[in-house]
Amino acid sequence: MPFRVNNNISALNARRVLNANNRNLGIRLERLASGLRVNRASDDAAGLAVREGFRAEISGLKMNVLNAEQASNLLQVAEGSLNEVNAILVRMRQLSVQSSSSTFNDQNREAIQAEFTQLSNEIDRIAQATTYNNQVLLTGYGNQVGDTSTSVTASDTSGVTGIKISGAEAGTYTFEDTGSDSEVTLGNGTVTQTIRIATLLDGSDVATGTQVVANFDRVGIQVTLAGASVSNATGSYSDGDLDEQTIVVESGTGGSFQVGPTDKAFNRIEVNVGDMRASGEILNLMTASVATISSSRTTITALDQAITAVSAQRGDLGAFQNRLGFTIAYSENEIENIQASEASISDADIASEVTQFTRAQILSQAATAMLAQANVMPQNALALLQ
Repeated sequence: MPFRVNNNISALNARRVLNANNRNLGIRLERLASGLRVNRASDDAAGLAVREGFRAEISGLKMNVLNAEQASNLLQVAEGSLNEVNAILVRMRQLSVQSSSSTFNDQNREAIQAEFTQLSNEIDRIAQATTYNNQVLLTGYGNQVGDTSTSVTASDTSGVTGIKISGAEAGTYTFEDTGSDSEVTLGNGTVTQTIRIATLLDGSDVATGTQVVANFDRVGIQVTLAGASVSNATGSYSDGDLDEQTIVVESGTGGSFQVGPTDKAFNRIEVNVGDMRASGEILNLMTASVATISSSRTTITALDQAITAVSAQRGDLGAFQNRLGFTIAYSENEIENIQASEASISDADIASEVTQFTRAQILSQAATAMLAQANVMPQNALALLQ
């Protein structure tokens, strides 16, 4: 190699290697300081894109767990109040039985009626006072089945004794039930489902004294159909009776819990709580009285139905709470596994980084020393000038 003074190639080479070593050393220092392998897009462009998607999904899942926990707390508030309503109804039934006996006269029943009225008023007060985050829970929470539903108003011909909704959007749902084919279709023009009910029927009818449930799960509606001689039914169902009957789902406040990371219907749990006031249509105790022996005996039956309705509502709330418990467990498991995937992309391997850091540190020190030696080399030219 020629002996030059103007361009010290050895020094340039040593400087280039030193710069490379220092860059590598800086990368290792950054990774060890942050604990991350990917600190910027240049570290791993494809990995960064995947990691940010994982991080967004994980943050959504963590909020889903919080949403589900708070939803469970909300339902527990409602169920706790209904527990007290149930206790009040039991006491009211006790008063009704007491007043039904001839050992009491009408003057005695006035005192019984006073307590009975106060207890009924307390049920209304509890229903209106049961709130969560300023939302009243027991006077109608979530979407409800409207009074204009012909399948309900014409139950004497349709045989419908109950309708439950879970996730059904507000709107009018119409039945198609041609008869003789053991199939029923229900839809609102957007979502439609046909189910086969042959296994639910005795021939073409619901069996005498029984009730069956037609579950339109994709629509989010369950319809209870009665056979002949069912005590709480005014009619019975035969294949074809539901044709052109409607279910009107009215929108209500609340009742929709986001428990999934995306805007999809299956990532929401819909809950509806009926109007549980004593003066509401479900308990229907507005005309209940223990002022006379005859009204007391009639009230016993009304209270039995009210107790059954409260128990059914509490059962629904308990079922939703159990469902939310599994939702929380599933979400936490998914968070753990997705976090592991995100970590495999993002987290630094500390042992490997320390090894690379030590190597880069030694090479940087060596390159610095060699650059110093390379800068001294041109001074040898002075020996030729003497």
